[in-house]
Amino acid sequence: MQDQNKAKQILVVGGGIGGMSAAISMRRKGMDVDLVDLDPQWRVYGAGISITGPTLRAFKGVGILEEVMQQAYTGEGIQVCDVNGKPVHIVPTPLVGADDVPGSGGIMRPLLHSILSRRTRELGTQVRLGITVDSLRSDDDGVDVVFSDGSAQRYDVVVGADGVFSRVRRLLFPDAPGPEYTGQCVWRITVPRPASVVRRMFFLGGELKVGLTPVSQGEMYMFLLEPAPRRDIIPDAELPSRLSRLMQGYGGVLQDIRENLSDSSHIVLRPLEGFLLPRPWEKGRVILIGDAAHPTTPQLASGAGMAVEDALVLAEELAQQPSVELAFEGFMARRYERCRLVVENSLEIGRREQARAPMEKQAELVEQSLRVLAEPI
Repeated sequence: MQDQNKAKQILVVGGGIGGMSAAISMRRKGMDVDLVDLDPQWRVYGAGISITGPTLRAFKGVGILEEVMQQAYTGEGIQVCDVNGKPVHIVPTPLVGADDVPGSGGIMRPLLHSILSRRTRELGTQVRLGITVDSLRSDDDGVDVVFSDGSAQRYDVVVGADGVFSRVRRLLFPDAPGPEYTGQCVWRITVPRPASVVRRMFFLGGELKVGLTPVSQGEMYMFLLEPAPRRDIIPDAELPSRLSRLMQGYGGVLQDIRENLSDSSHIVLRPLEGFLLPRPWEKGRVILIGDAAHPTTPQLASGAGMAVEDALVLAEELAQQPSVELAFEGFMARRYERCRLVVENSLEIGRREQARAPMEKQAELVEQSLRVLAEPI
């Protein structure tokens, strides 16, 4: 009788990093999984992302670490420099248990999407594109789902992994808080990687925080955090000149990047938003993971990692617990405080950056957080 309460048919809403990781993890546990994504082309936007040792450990858990290491960048430590590019000290990246898991890295979003989407399909997930959910009705035995194309189906569990503006979250908790602008926006640009850049780098002590992350043998991306009021979209043609002005006064490799900005530079500008959804993240047999529940800012480079960890833990709990209710309880017990630390500490680091706190005060919270995140999930 108990086995009848276990989840066998799963719907994952959202085909981003968290959703694909959930589909992969659940298929590997023997569950049948459907995945839907609103974008009919299943595209991915943005530049590169920084990844920590715990995130790489999570990639190992979903079975993609080796491919990431072959095609992206992995290494150890974060080099902290002053505004002139002079090395100050290295923030250590703690070991996360296994010798085969590096301490940090970087990858282009399209490459990560390609790796995960291919693995998702290879494992037999049924992927449907161009649709989302219109309604969810949960009872003791399952969830009746009506899709935006008018079709309907019943599942044992529905996983909302549909991002910061989650449709599933609005259906479950229409009065829940949403993401808030933090007062910072992030500029990103992908550029050639010189031989001198051998690990992730932070440039602190100036008006703005700037960083570099290698993403392959030949490329890296630069990010620049700008305190600014929320504003209208800036035309693409104006982005190079505005970024050039923001980078004035920075030396070393950053000066080289600034001098090579041009009309052909592909610059991505985004506002930073984040929040932590108060408990519960579940209602009936529907549960939220990743950015649908805890979107964070990039100060700890852990947003993607938290989504992948959510996926791994949820799959484990659904497979080992005798009921969906106990699986959800186990998931929340393992995930809430860890995700809260990432969101709250990332936001605090952002506040320190905007207040131009000494570089030691900025770096110390990064180090403290990375030590905690290195602990087992």
